[in-house]
Amino acid sequence: MKKFNAAVTVLLWAMASVIPHGACAQSFPTQPVKIVVPFPPGGSTDVVARLLATELARKWNQPVIVENRAGAGGTIFSEQFARAPADGNTLMLTATHHVINPRLYKALKYDTRTAFTPIAQVAAVPNVLVANPSFTPRSVKELILLAKANPGKLNFGSSGSGGSNHLSGELFKAMAGVDMTHVPYKGAAPALNDVLGGQIPMTFDSVPGVVQHIKAGKLSALAVTSLKRSQVLPDVPTMDEAGVKGFEATAWFGLYAPGHLAHELSQKLSHDVLQALQSPLLRAQLLDLGAEPGTMSQVEFAAFVHTELDKWARVIADAKVKLE
Repeated sequence: MKKFNAAVTVLLWAMASVIPHGACAQSFPTQPVKIVVPFPPGGSTDVVARLLATELARKWNQPVIVENRAGAGGTIFSEQFARAPADGNTLMLTATHHVINPRLYKALKYDTRTAFTPIAQVAAVPNVLVANPSFTPRSVKELILLAKANPGKLNFGSSGSGGSNHLSGELFKAMAGVDMTHVPYKGAAPALNDVLGGQIPMTFDSVPGVVQHIKAGKLSALAVTSLKRSQVLPDVPTMDEAGVKGFEATAWFGLYAPGHLAHELSQKLSHDVLQALQSPLLRAQLLDLGAEPGTMSQVEFAAFVHTELDKWARVIADAKVKLE
Protein backbone atom coordinates (compact mmCIF):
# COMPACT_ATOMS: atom_id res chain seq x y z
CA MET A 1 0.00 0.00 0.00
CA LYS A 2 2.86 2.38 0.80
CA LYS A 3 4.42 1.67 -2.60
CA PHE A 4 1.03 2.25 -4.25
CA ASN A 5 0.55 5.56 -2.42
CA ALA A 6 4.05 6.66 -3.33
CA ALA A 7 3.42 5.84 -6.99
CA VAL A 8 0.15 7.80 -6.94
CA THR A 9 1.92 10.74 -5.30
CA VAL A 10 4.60 10.74 -7.99
CA LEU A 11 1.95 10.49 -10.74
CA LEU A 12 -0.09 13.34 -9.29
CA TRP A 13 3.03 15.49 -8.93
CA ALA A 14 3.98 14.79 -12.56
CA MET A 15 0.47 15.67 -13.74
CA ALA A 16 0.50 18.84 -11.67
CA SER A 17 3.81 19.84 -13.19
CA VAL A 18 2.49 19.42 -16.74
CA ILE A 19 -1.16 20.44 -16.76
CA PRO A 20 -0.74 23.94 -15.34
CA HIS A 21 1.68 24.89 -18.13
CA GLY A 22 -1.11 24.71 -20.69
CA ALA A 23 -3.68 26.20 -18.33
CA CYS A 24 -1.34 29.02 -17.34
CA ALA A 25 -0.47 29.68 -20.97
CA GLN A 26 -4.13 30.05 -21.93
CA SER A 27 -4.87 32.44 -19.06
CA PHE A 28 -1.63 34.44 -19.44
CA PRO A 29 -1.17 37.18 -18.37
CA THR A 30 -2.80 37.43 -14.96
CA GLN A 31 -0.66 40.41 -13.87
CA PRO A 32 1.13 43.38 -15.46
CA VAL A 33 3.83 42.46 -17.97
CA LYS A 34 7.14 44.29 -18.24
CA ILE A 35 9.03 44.74 -21.53
CA VAL A 36 12.62 45.84 -20.90
CA VAL A 37 14.56 47.68 -23.60
CA PRO A 38 18.33 47.43 -22.99
CA PHE A 39 18.92 50.84 -24.62
CA PRO A 40 18.17 54.47 -23.67
CA PRO A 41 14.69 55.99 -24.14
CA GLY A 42 13.84 57.63 -27.44
CA GLY A 43 15.74 55.34 -29.81
CA SER A 44 14.20 53.12 -32.46
CA THR A 45 14.08 50.05 -30.19
CA ASP A 46 12.33 52.02 -27.47
CA VAL A 47 9.77 53.45 -29.91
CA VAL A 48 8.96 50.00 -31.32
CA ALA A 49 8.63 48.54 -27.81
CA ARG A 50 6.19 51.22 -26.71
CA LEU A 51 4.01 50.81 -29.80
CA LEU A 52 3.87 47.05 -29.25
CA ALA A 53 3.23 47.45 -25.51
CA THR A 54 0.21 49.66 -26.16
CA GLU A 55 -1.34 47.11 -28.50
CA LEU A 56 -0.62 44.15 -26.21
CA ALA A 57 -2.13 46.00 -23.25
CA ARG A 58 -5.36 46.37 -25.25
CA LYS A 59 -5.33 42.70 -26.19
CA TRP A 60 -4.48 41.35 -22.74
CA ASN A 61 -6.44 43.86 -20.70
CA GLN A 62 -3.37 44.13 -18.49
CA PRO A 63 -0.81 46.93 -18.15
CA VAL A 64 2.31 46.37 -20.28
CA ILE A 65 5.12 48.53 -18.91
CA VAL A 66 8.22 49.48 -20.89
CA GLU A 67 11.42 49.96 -18.90
CA ASN A 68 14.83 51.09 -20.19
CA ARG A 69 18.01 49.48 -18.84
CA ALA A 70 20.86 50.68 -21.07
CA GLY A 71 24.53 49.73 -21.06
CA ALA A 72 27.31 48.15 -23.14
CA GLY A 73 25.34 47.62 -26.32
CA GLY A 74 22.55 45.85 -24.48
CA THR A 75 24.78 43.26 -22.83
CA ILE A 76 24.46 44.43 -19.22
CA PHE A 77 20.74 43.86 -18.95
CA SER A 78 20.89 40.79 -21.20
CA GLU A 79 23.11 39.14 -18.59
CA GLN A 80 20.58 39.92 -15.86
CA PHE A 81 17.68 38.84 -18.06
CA ALA A 82 19.28 35.46 -18.75
CA ARG A 83 18.93 34.70 -15.02
CA ALA A 84 15.34 35.96 -14.68
CA PRO A 85 12.38 33.62 -14.01
CA ALA A 86 11.02 32.14 -17.24
CA ASP A 87 7.39 32.99 -16.50
CA GLY A 88 6.66 35.43 -19.35
CA ASN A 89 6.01 38.32 -16.98
CA THR A 90 9.30 40.01 -17.90
CA LEU A 91 10.28 40.15 -21.58
CA MET A 92 13.07 41.86 -23.46
CA LEU A 93 12.76 43.74 -26.74
CA THR A 94 16.13 44.31 -28.32
CA ALA A 95 17.69 44.90 -31.71
CA THR A 96 20.19 43.31 -34.11
CA HIS A 97 22.94 44.03 -31.56
CA HIS A 98 21.72 40.89 -29.76
CA VAL A 99 23.12 38.61 -32.48
CA ILE A 100 26.18 40.77 -33.17
CA ASN A 101 27.40 41.12 -29.56
CA PRO A 102 28.56 37.50 -29.03
CA ARG A 103 31.38 38.01 -31.52
CA LEU A 104 32.22 41.57 -30.44
CA TYR A 105 32.28 41.04 -26.67
CA LYS A 106 34.70 38.28 -25.72
CA ALA A 107 33.65 37.87 -22.08
CA LEU A 108 29.85 37.62 -22.19
CA LYS A 109 28.53 35.69 -19.20
CA TYR A 110 25.68 34.11 -21.13
CA ASP A 111 25.21 31.98 -24.24
CA THR A 112 22.96 33.87 -26.64
CA ARG A 113 21.82 30.61 -28.25
CA THR A 114 20.52 29.03 -25.04
CA ALA A 115 19.99 31.78 -22.45
CA PHE A 116 16.96 33.29 -24.20
CA THR A 117 13.72 32.08 -25.78
CA PRO A 118 13.06 33.90 -29.08
CA ILE A 119 9.38 34.89 -29.19
CA ALA A 120 8.83 37.03 -32.28
CA GLN A 121 10.45 39.37 -34.73
CA VAL A 122 8.48 42.55 -34.09
CA ALA A 123 9.76 44.64 -37.00
CA ALA A 124 12.58 44.90 -39.52
CA VAL A 125 14.07 48.13 -40.84
CA PRO A 126 16.34 48.04 -43.88
CA ASN A 127 19.42 50.16 -44.05
CA VAL A 128 20.02 52.19 -47.18
CA LEU A 129 23.29 53.12 -48.84
CA VAL A 130 23.18 56.90 -49.25
CA ALA A 131 25.70 59.26 -50.77
CA ASN A 132 26.28 62.96 -51.08
CA PRO A 133 24.64 64.10 -54.36
CA SER A 134 28.05 65.27 -55.62
CA PHE A 135 29.44 61.71 -55.37
CA THR A 136 30.05 60.50 -58.93
CA PRO A 137 28.58 56.96 -58.81
CA ARG A 138 24.83 57.03 -59.32
CA SER A 139 24.32 53.29 -58.90
CA VAL A 140 25.78 50.34 -57.01
CA LYS A 141 27.38 49.00 -60.18
CA GLU A 142 29.15 52.32 -60.77
CA LEU A 143 30.25 52.37 -57.11
CA ILE A 144 31.74 48.88 -57.38
CA LEU A 145 33.65 49.82 -60.54
CA LEU A 146 35.05 52.96 -58.86
CA ALA A 147 35.96 51.09 -55.68
CA LYS A 148 37.75 48.35 -57.60
CA ALA A 149 39.71 50.96 -59.53
CA ASN A 150 40.66 52.74 -56.28
CA PRO A 151 41.12 50.08 -53.57
CA GLY A 152 41.02 51.50 -50.06
CA LYS A 153 40.52 55.07 -51.23
CA LEU A 154 36.73 55.36 -50.83
CA ASN A 155 35.40 56.03 -47.33
CA PHE A 156 32.08 55.09 -45.77
CA GLY A 157 30.89 56.30 -42.39
CA SER A 158 28.92 54.56 -39.67
CA SER A 159 27.57 55.17 -36.18
CA GLY A 160 30.47 53.18 -34.74
CA SER A 161 32.31 49.88 -34.98
CA GLY A 162 30.15 46.79 -34.79
CA GLY A 163 26.78 48.45 -35.40
CA SER A 164 24.26 47.33 -38.00
CA ASN A 165 25.20 50.06 -40.46
CA HIS A 166 28.93 49.39 -40.10
CA LEU A 167 28.42 45.66 -40.68
CA SER A 168 26.18 46.40 -43.66
CA GLY A 169 29.24 48.09 -45.16
CA GLU A 170 31.53 45.21 -44.28
CA LEU A 171 29.10 42.70 -45.79
CA PHE A 172 28.92 44.85 -48.93
CA LYS A 173 32.71 44.91 -49.18
CA ALA A 174 32.90 41.14 -48.86
CA MET A 175 30.08 40.30 -51.26
CA ALA A 176 31.01 42.94 -53.87
CA GLY A 177 34.71 42.15 -53.65
CA VAL A 178 35.80 45.72 -52.96
CA ASP A 179 38.09 47.43 -50.46
CA MET A 180 36.69 50.58 -48.83
CA THR A 181 37.75 52.36 -45.64
CA HIS A 182 35.41 52.44 -42.67
CA VAL A 183 35.19 55.74 -40.76
CA PRO A 184 33.49 55.19 -37.36
CA TYR A 185 31.60 58.04 -35.69
CA LYS A 186 30.08 58.36 -32.23
CA GLY A 187 26.53 57.96 -33.44
CA ALA A 188 24.56 57.92 -36.68
CA ALA A 189 23.84 61.66 -36.63
CA PRO A 190 27.50 62.83 -36.84
CA ALA A 191 28.16 60.37 -39.69
CA LEU A 192 25.10 61.54 -41.56
CA ASN A 193 26.01 65.18 -41.06
CA ASP A 194 29.41 64.58 -42.63
CA VAL A 195 27.83 62.88 -45.64
CA LEU A 196 25.40 65.79 -46.03
CA GLY A 197 28.32 68.21 -45.75
CA GLY A 198 30.51 66.27 -48.19
CA GLN A 199 33.26 65.40 -45.68
CA ILE A 200 32.74 61.70 -46.48
CA PRO A 201 30.98 60.39 -49.58
CA MET A 202 28.58 57.79 -48.21
CA THR A 203 27.14 55.86 -45.30
CA PHE A 204 24.73 53.04 -44.55
CA ASP A 205 21.89 54.30 -42.36
CA SER A 206 18.39 53.19 -41.41
CA VAL A 207 15.60 54.14 -43.79
CA PRO A 208 13.71 56.16 -41.13
CA GLY A 209 16.86 58.15 -40.37
CA VAL A 210 17.44 59.35 -43.94
CA VAL A 211 14.17 59.11 -45.86
CA GLN A 212 13.36 62.83 -45.55
CA HIS A 213 16.84 63.81 -46.78
CA ILE A 214 16.43 61.48 -49.77
CA LYS A 215 13.03 62.90 -50.67
CA ALA A 216 14.40 66.43 -50.34
CA GLY A 217 17.25 65.64 -52.74
CA LYS A 218 19.94 66.15 -50.10
CA LEU A 219 21.09 62.54 -50.38
CA SER A 220 21.28 60.05 -53.22
CA ALA A 221 19.93 56.58 -52.38
CA LEU A 222 21.85 53.83 -54.18
CA ALA A 223 20.20 50.72 -52.69
CA VAL A 224 18.34 49.36 -49.69
CA THR A 225 19.77 46.39 -47.81
CA SER A 226 16.62 44.24 -47.55
CA LEU A 227 15.63 41.53 -50.01
CA LYS A 228 12.52 43.46 -50.99
CA ARG A 229 12.06 47.15 -51.63
CA SER A 230 11.09 49.53 -48.87
CA GLN A 231 7.50 50.74 -48.99
CA VAL A 232 8.64 54.27 -48.19
CA LEU A 233 11.35 54.20 -50.90
CA PRO A 234 9.69 52.15 -53.65
CA ASP A 235 11.92 53.55 -56.42
CA VAL A 236 15.18 52.56 -54.72
CA PRO A 237 16.46 49.11 -55.77
CA THR A 238 17.59 46.44 -53.36
CA MET A 239 21.25 45.46 -53.23
CA ASP A 240 20.22 42.15 -54.76
CA GLU A 241 18.52 43.93 -57.67
CA ALA A 242 21.53 46.22 -58.02
CA GLY A 243 23.82 43.25 -58.66
CA VAL A 244 25.02 42.09 -55.22
CA LYS A 245 23.04 38.86 -55.28
CA GLY A 246 21.65 37.54 -52.01
CA PHE A 247 22.64 40.64 -50.02
CA GLU A 248 20.52 41.15 -46.89
CA ALA A 249 21.43 43.21 -43.84
CA THR A 250 18.39 44.56 -42.03
CA ALA A 251 18.18 46.10 -38.60
CA TRP A 252 15.48 44.16 -36.77
CA PHE A 253 13.78 44.13 -33.42
CA GLY A 254 13.01 40.93 -31.54
CA LEU A 255 11.05 39.99 -28.44
CA TYR A 256 12.59 37.42 -26.08
CA ALA A 257 11.83 35.61 -22.85
CA PRO A 258 14.47 34.02 -20.60
CA GLY A 259 15.64 30.56 -21.66
CA HIS A 260 13.65 27.39 -20.91
CA LEU A 261 10.26 29.11 -21.19
CA ALA A 262 7.50 26.51 -21.32
CA HIS A 263 6.63 25.61 -24.93
CA GLU A 264 2.93 26.36 -24.48
CA LEU A 265 3.68 29.81 -23.10
CA SER A 266 6.19 30.66 -25.83
CA GLN A 267 3.60 29.69 -28.44
CA LYS A 268 0.91 31.78 -26.70
CA LEU A 269 3.20 34.81 -26.54
CA SER A 270 4.21 34.45 -30.17
CA HIS A 271 0.60 34.08 -31.28
CA ASP A 272 -0.50 37.16 -29.33
CA VAL A 273 2.37 39.30 -30.61
CA LEU A 274 1.69 38.30 -34.23
CA GLN A 275 -1.99 39.13 -33.75
CA ALA A 276 -1.02 42.52 -32.33
CA LEU A 277 1.24 43.16 -35.33
CA GLN A 278 -1.70 42.51 -37.65
CA SER A 279 -3.80 45.25 -36.08
CA PRO A 280 -4.34 48.07 -38.60
CA LEU A 281 -3.20 50.75 -36.14
CA LEU A 282 0.10 49.11 -35.15
CA ARG A 283 0.86 48.12 -38.76
CA ALA A 284 0.31 51.71 -39.89
CA GLN A 285 2.48 53.07 -37.07
CA LEU A 286 5.37 50.73 -37.93
CA LEU A 287 5.09 51.34 -41.67
CA ASP A 288 5.18 55.09 -41.02
CA LEU A 289 8.54 54.53 -39.35
CA GLY A 290 9.78 52.68 -42.43
CA ALA A 291 9.60 49.36 -40.54
CA GLU A 292 8.07 46.12 -41.80
CA PRO A 293 5.92 44.36 -39.16
CA GLY A 294 7.12 40.85 -38.33
CA THR A 295 5.32 37.76 -39.62
CA MET A 296 7.52 34.83 -38.52
CA SER A 297 6.20 32.06 -36.32
CA GLN A 298 8.04 31.35 -33.08
CA VAL A 299 9.88 28.43 -34.65
CA GLU A 300 10.81 30.47 -37.72
CA PHE A 301 12.08 33.34 -35.61
CA ALA A 302 14.19 31.03 -33.45
CA ALA A 303 15.79 29.57 -36.60
CA PHE A 304 16.32 33.08 -37.98
CA VAL A 305 18.14 34.16 -34.80
CA HIS A 306 20.58 31.24 -35.12
CA THR A 307 21.18 32.05 -38.80
CA GLU A 308 21.88 35.69 -37.94
CA LEU A 309 24.31 34.70 -35.19
CA ASP A 310 26.28 32.65 -37.70
CA LYS A 311 26.16 35.29 -40.44
CA TRP A 312 27.38 38.23 -38.37
CA ALA A 313 30.04 36.13 -36.65
CA ARG A 314 31.51 35.40 -40.10
CA VAL A 315 31.31 39.05 -41.19
CA ILE A 316 32.98 40.30 -37.99
CA ALA A 317 35.71 37.65 -38.17
CA ASP A 318 36.43 38.22 -41.87
CA ALA A 319 36.52 42.01 -41.44
CA LYS A 320 38.52 41.76 -38.18
CA VAL A 321 36.06 44.16 -36.52
CA LYS A 322 37.01 45.28 -33.02
CA LEU A 323 35.27 47.59 -30.59
CA GLU A 324 36.93 51.02 -30.45
